[in-house]
Amino acid sequence: MRSHTEYLKLEIPTRRAFVNITPRVANAVQKSGVQEGLCLVNAMHISASVFINDDEPGLHHDYEQWLERLAPHAPTDQYRHNDTGEDNADAHLKRQVMGREVVVAITKGQLDFGPWEQIFYGEFDGRRKKRVLIKVIGE
Repeated sequence: MRSHTEYLKLEIPTRRAFVNITPRVANAVQKSGVQEGLCLVNAMHISASVFINDDEPGLHHDYEQWLERLAPHAPTDQYRHNDTGEDNADAHLKRQVMGREVVVAITKGQLDFGPWEQIFYGEFDGRRKKRVLIKVIGE
């Protein structure tokens, strides 16, 4: 069995964003040499997520609006977590909804997606360095 690990380094200049990381994940799969296996992609920060969905700007706008209604950033004093001096409690809640990681099958050396599926990094407390783990295992 083969194993390959990479870390994507991201520094999103805005507080929130959705970034399509599919090409970078596909590149890691190709470098791994794995033809049949699995690829785990994990947001290594508790205020960010990795998820699979459509790369459609209207959908991303809808996510942004929906998440802000679920866990509005302001007023920041509405959250006990922010009593610690942080202002990112909403980011932790948004991450919980959007998810921590995804696993994608690898078939014939390629990510095996359904129609329109892409892998996204969701940033909810940006403006600092963060990492995403890519772990490929298989034959």
